Amino acid sequence: MNTSSASAKIIDPADRLIVALDVPSADQARAIVLQLGDAVRFYKIGLELFMSGNYFELLDWLIARNKKVFVDLKFFDVPETVRSAVRALASSGATFATIHGNQAIMEAAGADKGALKILAVTVLTSLDRGDLDDLGFACDVDALVLSRARRALAAGCDGVVSSGLEAPHIRAELGERILVVTPGIRPVENRPADDQKRTVDVAQALGNGADYLVVGRPIRNAADPVAAAWAMQAQIAQALGVN
Repeated sequence: MNTSSASAKIIDPADRLIVALDVPSADQARAIVLQLGDAVRFYKIGLELFMSGNYFELLDWLIARNKKVFVDLKFFDVPETVRSAVRALASSGATFATIHGNQAIMEAAGADKGALKILAVTVLTSLDRGDLDDLGFACDVDALVLSRARRALAAGCDGVVSSGLEAPHIRAELGERILVVTPGIRPVENRPADDQKRTVDVAQALGNGADYLVVGRPIRNAADPVAAAWAMQAQIAQALGVN
């Protein structure tokens, strides 16, 4: 890559793609994992699956198949409750977990995380400038994201979930000390009209400093999900200059 914003972390390129299992049931999630096979090593499981039941059975099932798991439940509660939840999750074998970027919550989560890597949510990629105005955030999006990233690192978190549009500012200021996980990855052409507003493609995200890319619908809803996953892995390898 030709940009100074790109992450220099040593991460297996095949692990950089995280597929979001945002489906209604654990059975559907398992079917996707079995279908994708070796094309994907890392999966995100979130609120939709949590509400469907069998969430932790699915987590164990994924780990038993040597898959990495990103638990995306965005913990937001009394700090001690979040700390207890993170402490319990730390022994599950999950790789990542998300929390909201409140200072006391971040500090509590960072205190008992063990090997679990804690990611603070900065600004959801489904929000744009108008949405932030409605929520009362008068500051610039870049400034808000960077402020939250600074505070997350200082509080003991490992990284942030951030749009690829703001990733260069995070990488420029915080360097390799912080993990940047970027959702809202969309194809270069024919980007679908959905609820993601601040999107980038694979090359942009990696060039801007993302360490991991979270992809859902472009793979799950593809005519051939396996081909779509391998194509995205090829794009990642090309962007990283890996043969």
